[in-house]
Formats: sequence, structure tokens, C-alpha cells
Amino acid sequence: MEALSQELMEKLNYHISFEIPIFGGIPVPESAAVSWLVIAFLAVVCFLCTRNLQIVPTGKRQLVLEMAVSWLHNFFGEILGEEGKRYIPILETMAVYICFSNLVGLVGMAPPTKDLNVTVGLALISIFLIEYAGIRKKGAKGFIKSFAEPMPMIAPLNVLEIVIRPLSLCMRLFGNMLGGFVVIELVRMVAPLIVPIPLSLYFDIFDGLLQAYIFVFLTALFMKESLD
Repeated sequence: MEALSQELMEKLNYHISFEIPIFGGIPVPESAAVSWLVIAFLAVVCFLCTRNLQIVPTGKRQLVLEMAVSWLHNFFGEILGEEGKRYIPILETMAVYICFSNLVGLVGMAPPTKDLNVTVGLALISIFLIEYAGIRKKGAKGFIKSFAEPMPMIAPLNVLEIVIRPLSLCMRLFGNMLGGFVVIELVRMVAPLIVPIPLSLYFDIFDGLLQAYIFVFLTALFMKESLD
């Protein structure tokens, strides 16, 4: 049991993939290296999928691409409304990045989202978008006044909510991805042959996609509240 615990802790430890040879060496953590691979993969896919696009699509590639983009546009458009359309592209980008980051476990890599630093960064981006949308819509003075709504006495709670929102987004994504990773690694250590396969399909695909959906859905929902 002790050997099992040590092996699991080794997998959960903060790993350095390599060092950039400048300024005496800049360590690059595993989560950052995997994120760069995900970003590079998505850049190549976007380049290949958007080549030779036609006004009237005839190929399956463009039809599938337009269906996916249209679904994302409609999904976020229904939440944000007309005033939030300008924020749809960045929300779509976050959704695609989180989805593929959660799915890299299928190819044997550790999901970047099991690193608290990554989920904190995503949560900070989300809260920046939420507060920026509110300031742009209401103006700085109107945004500050909104903390006293519906009554001035709850202003401290509304201010505290600025901290609670990113914390909840961060810990929800981090906790679920880390929990799934721990369960899969434990099962692989105990029964390394057939048993991990269905669990891997659940945690890496279903749960990974579900967590990405929840993260961007809540971000869009909070943005809508900030725009109202």
C-alpha cells in the first residue's frame, strides 16, 4: 500500500519537462509543455480546416466545420444575447482549448487542467471577461453603483462575489480533472489490463467534455448577469 501511495504521489508531483536555455535556464512545467502541444495541434487543425473555403460549401469538411461553429455561436448567443456577441469568439476558443486539454489523457499525456496553475489562469481570464463586459456596458461609475444593488447593505457580498466566482470556476475544473486522473492511475496500478479502459473513456471523454461545458457555460452565464 505504501509503494502504491508513493507511485501515485510521484505522478501527481510538479514535473519539469525541460528548461529554456536563457537567463540561466527557465524551467517549463509539464502542464505548460502539454498546453503548447495542444495549442500547436489546434493551430494546425484550424489551418487545414480553413483552407480553400467556399461560399457555397460542397465538401464534408467545410460542412462539418460550419455545423460545429454554428452550434457554438448559437449556444453562446442564446446565453449572452445581442449585447454579448462580441465575446463569443474568445469563449469558443476557451471551450475548444479546455476540451482538447481534458482529452489528452487518451494519448497518454497528463491533462494540463489537473495543474492548479492552469485552472487558476483560466479562471482569471474568465473573471476579467466578466468584469470587463460589465464595465463596458455600464461604464465605470455604473459598474461601481451596481455593487449596491438591490440595496447598499449587501455591497460587501457583491464585492466578495468577484473573488468567489473565479475560485469556484477554478476549483470545480481542477478538482474534477485531478480526481479523475487519480482514479484512473489507481486503477491502472491495481488492474492494469482491461479494467481501466471503460473508466478512461468515461473520465477522459465524457467527464472531460462535461467539465469544459460547465466552465464556459458558467462564464457565459456570469457575463450575461454582468451585462444586465
